[in-house]
Amino acid sequence: MIRQGMILAALVASVAVSGCQTMGAQQTESQLSASGFTRLQADTPHKVANIQTLPQNQFVFVQRKKGNVYIYADYAGCGCAYVGNEAAYQSYQALRAANNIAEMQQTTAMLNADAAADWGGAWGPYAPYYWY
Repeated sequence: MIRQGMILAALVASVAVSGCQTMGAQQTESQLSASGFTRLQADTPHKVANIQTLPQNQFVFVQRKKGNVYIYADYAGCGCAYVGNEAAYQSYQALRAANNIAEMQQTTAMLNADAAADWGGAWGPYAPYYWY
């Protein structure tokens, strides 16, 4: 039973990772928008050239005269960049942390439900006959 639980845990983890890869970009975009970042589409050759010089799917801190900004470039995904100030960046970090905690709680609940369904107890299916 322990081996089956370990296999199930590995399966859940692999499904979660593959799900993160497909839904990760959409989730990141929605979190950035909800945090106050502005989406700027690379719709001219000059903008495309600029966005391609930035590290993809990472934040870049840039000092400007009007204030510091954070830029998140995603040319391969949406062909755009998200630009926000310090408040938007802090809001994004808090939203992402809350989302990670919620995902960890959900995974823990699934693993606990699997462990609770282990009807064999400490002996597993090989309990002595007089226990039945």
